[in-house]
Amino acid sequence: MPVEIIVSESLEKEDLKIIYSGLLAFNSEAYAPPENKQLLILLRESNTGETLGGLHGIWSYNWFYVTMLFLPEALRGQGLGLKLLATAEDYACNQEGTGMWLDTYSFQAPAFYERAGFEKFGELQNFPPGHSRIFYRKLLS
Repeated sequence: MPVEIIVSESLEKEDLKIIYSGLLAFNSEAYAPPENKQLLILLRESNTGETLGGLHGIWSYNWFYVTMLFLPEALRGQGLGLKLLATAEDYACNQEGTGMWLDTYSFQAPAFYERAGFEKFGELQNFPPGHSRIFYRKLLS
């Protein structure tokens, strides 16, 4: 069957669906599809209920992936980031998880994650230019 390669910067949902469903079907032959449970751990202002920051993560294949962690400047340095990570770790431990993982940029918070017990397992240098994207994990006991 003749085929051609098309390069496109416009995203067609149907094209993307074919790629994802094909890959999922292929992967499912080797291993069951992941659970992908979402978790939000929020910091809210007590009086107004306004969300100020928090952590978003995904539970998948017995690992908890921290997709985002954000604290506004005014709340930094008070241990709240460590409390968010500890809450996520408690969740992962209660799920009998293998570990947690995340990625951050060199200009964000690598030292913070290392203080929280995460170890670097990979680095993509010059991404973005002049910086690195760093990958961390923490094994759970």
